[in-house]
Amino acid sequence: MSERTERSEGREGMPGRHGMSERTERSEGRESVPGRHGMSERTERSEGREGMPGWHGMSVRVLLADDQTLIRAGFRALIDSAPDLLVVGEAATGREAVERARATRADVVLMDIRMPDLDGLAATREITADEDLAGVKVLILTTFEVDEYVFEALRAGASGFLGKGVEPVELLDAIRTVAGGEALLSPKATRGLITRFLAQPEPRPGATPERLRVLTEREREVVALVAAGLSNEQIAQRLVVSPLTAKTHVNRAMAKLDARDRAQLVVIAYQSGLVRADPPPR
Repeated sequence: MSERTERSEGREGMPGRHGMSERTERSEGRESVPGRHGMSERTERSEGREGMPGWHGMSVRVLLADDQTLIRAGFRALIDSAPDLLVVGEAATGREAVERARATRADVVLMDIRMPDLDGLAATREITADEDLAGVKVLILTTFEVDEYVFEALRAGASGFLGKGVEPVELLDAIRTVAGGEALLSPKATRGLITRFLAQPEPRPGATPERLRVLTEREREVVALVAAGLSNEQIAQRLVVSPLTAKTHVNRAMAKLDARDRAQLVVIAYQSGLVRADPPPR
């Protein structure tokens, strides 16, 4: 026998070995360590992220919905490389996206528009209409940055809309932004959406001017600035208040108007006619 075989066989009489390899023993031995409970290396890596840059105490859970396997694999590799993001599931159809959203309770669904069985817009409507999925945000990611798609995506309840041509770092930041409750539109999508509404002389049905009566004058002003694309920090600078105060006004307006997020505030602002002229300069 070779020296390696002898060493392996010689271990059989040692306590706790039972013919197992040293690697297997190390893996099984983790189960007795407090807090491990047989966790996989992936789970351990997730827990070990605490000291990594960008870590905020908990990973943002992401569900990938795209009918192309290769694209999902690429997104998974990119997202899982971030210390604060974690892919918890995949879906190849819109119907699967809805089912996986309910099963995984992901924080963000990265949704393609064109998928079989049920398209991304219809899947988004089902997810956002489900009260049990109130905390799930949908980020539309597609090659079709068409004005109609952007508008319908936001009406369906999506929190953001990006073209697939974005840089990797932009996509990761977009997921974090949407998970945090902010609206996210690519510059092209934003320009198209604003242009679309500014071209309409009359308010669209669904959000009449009377709906805004529940808002204070300051809240109306804040909603208009949100519709112009300003962040909380920019709104704070414009109104000479603190960012926290600006955020409070935004949240109150969202609650009064029953808006899921800032993206919905943008839609309501234009539908109600609150914003019709050129948006305020940044």
